[in-house]
Amino acid sequence: MNDLTVEIHGEVLVKAPGVRPLDFREEMPENALAAWIDGDVVDLNRPLPHGGQLQWLTFEDSSGQRVFRHSSAHLLAQAVKRLWPEAKLGTGPALDDGFYYDIWLPNPLKEDDLQRIEEMMRTIVQENLDIERVELSREEALALFKDRHEDFKLEIIQRIPEGTTISAYRQGEFIDLCSGPHLPSTGLIQAIKLTNVSGAYWRGNENNPMMTRIYGTSFPSQAALQQYMERLEEVKQRDHRRLGPQLDLFSFREEAPGFAFWHPKGFQLYRTLEEFSRRLQSERGYEEVSTPWIYRVGLWQRSGHWDHYRDNMFLMEREDELLGAKPMNCPGHALLFKESIRSYRDLPIRYAEYGPLSRFERSGTLHGLLRVRGFHQDDAHLFVREDQINQEMFGVLDLVDIVFRAFGLPYEVVFSTRPDDYMGSLELWNKAEKDLEAVLHERGIKYQINPGDGAFYGPKLDISAIDSLGRHWQLATVQLDFQLPEKFDLTYVDQDGSEKRPVMIHRAIMGSVERFVGILVEHYGGAFPLWLAPVQVVVIPITDQQLNYAQEIAQKLKRQGLRVEVDARNQKMNYKIREAQLRKIPRMLIVGGRDLENHTVSVRTREEGDIGAKPWPEYIDELVEQAQMPLG
Repeated sequence: MNDLTVEIHGEVLVKAPGVRPLDFREEMPENALAAWIDGDVVDLNRPLPHGGQLQWLTFEDSSGQRVFRHSSAHLLAQAVKRLWPEAKLGTGPALDDGFYYDIWLPNPLKEDDLQRIEEMMRTIVQENLDIERVELSREEALALFKDRHEDFKLEIIQRIPEGTTISAYRQGEFIDLCSGPHLPSTGLIQAIKLTNVSGAYWRGNENNPMMTRIYGTSFPSQAALQQYMERLEEVKQRDHRRLGPQLDLFSFREEAPGFAFWHPKGFQLYRTLEEFSRRLQSERGYEEVSTPWIYRVGLWQRSGHWDHYRDNMFLMEREDELLGAKPMNCPGHALLFKESIRSYRDLPIRYAEYGPLSRFERSGTLHGLLRVRGFHQDDAHLFVREDQINQEMFGVLDLVDIVFRAFGLPYEVVFSTRPDDYMGSLELWNKAEKDLEAVLHERGIKYQINPGDGAFYGPKLDISAIDSLGRHWQLATVQLDFQLPEKFDLTYVDQDGSEKRPVMIHRAIMGSVERFVGILVEHYGGAFPLWLAPVQVVVIPITDQQLNYAQEIAQKLKRQGLRVEVDARNQKMNYKIREAQLRKIPRMLIVGGRDLENHTVSVRTREEGDIGAKPWPEYIDELVEQAQMPLG
């Protein structure tokens, strides 16, 4: 085997095959958890699969956290097996803020069992067991897990193609089927908290056995865990399912599971988000369209969605025809493009749509606005020439940056590559992945690679926003598609008169607007910025003698496009102010006798409180300026 060329901190080193990240101890930080080598995350004690740029992953990196939590899931499974040897293991992935493991148990867990499992996990941490990767043939893996009576692991192995090398991870007496990577030892997991228990059918199929799903979280220190638990309490206070009805924004009813009832203030918030999106897109050459929301299923069969989305569609049979409500817009936009003969001069064509979409989510997965059955997206499809891919992808990523910055949301980019069930030719897939990666490099965007998680028709960028509580939300998606234009035989006439195939770019930035509202409610704790708030200003007359003045102020502000209310109730001023604060209204204009005489308003802001009297006519301009949409 050839030597490996490894670059660390700009220094190029040539090493013999079999070198491990741990062998670079002098360059490795003490808090390293795993390593990254040209897109692959690897164990510290595993031989490098290839050369390239080597970087260290710590708990400060999202990839490092996932390795840490994945090893914590194995720690949980080992503890359960020590306590209940007859338990059978399912799967145990890492989550953004923790982990879970699905385990079959002969009896339900009792109230004090979580504490017993935690104590056993801490014992294993104290044992500081080495975590070692083991590679097995398919036959060896089947024999190993058959001997251990791990029926669910055997089922997973049976699905792995013949000839594939299978990996497992061993720590002490425990071994688990897993692709990794993992921590070098259990002793690094210094702080553990099991948080919840629920039921889950094996592989999500209600015909399969019911598993016990145990959730937990873990950190390198008790201080970090304590900080996280305090944040969890803040999450409860900000829960959009609590704040939405409290702020009179939206509600849910059992008569329409998975669909939101938008109250006037909530729908105003919703419309403001759509207007924000429309204005940004209109300035950038997007054209808004509206396509049917029910199609014959032949359309979905033609597009390839039928094989992937059929179980998540709302289907209906009428007059011996099977119809489906659309779960996405792309086939409709392809039909719209195909209606006319297109010239190379017409491209790029950018179709945007905010129409209704629906997906059948199982009742147990519904979660307020974050998981619904009926929703709308800030959806768009761009039809471009191959020489326009770079320019148009730049434009889309600029738009992503403007939108997320407007809401104070930093973000991370994940590049998802070809899945196992991909559609189309390998040649087109390779080209699409190469083009998309080239755009990321040219823009200097840092990204992680998520192998095999692309859409079935093309590679994609998944962009996760980080909210004020540090949680990651996958929001924007950008997909490069050479397949759908083939499926629908989309063409344009090129400069030389020949027919060429356009490339399709799928993109949504906020994603589901419903879900985005839920995220923003929690991100802001219901205290929306001035430009976004459903009610921006409340005018509060101290007595009825100032009521006409208050209404005159409100009318002038409304004519300037501001959303204003007058609190004319027969209540004391302090009561009205307190109510406005509870409703999280950004600006309160108090008008009393002196304000009426001097043509002033006494201004209170939600954050700063009383900031004093302002000359009324001049303050209009200041308020209007402060309420402008942040359009970049």
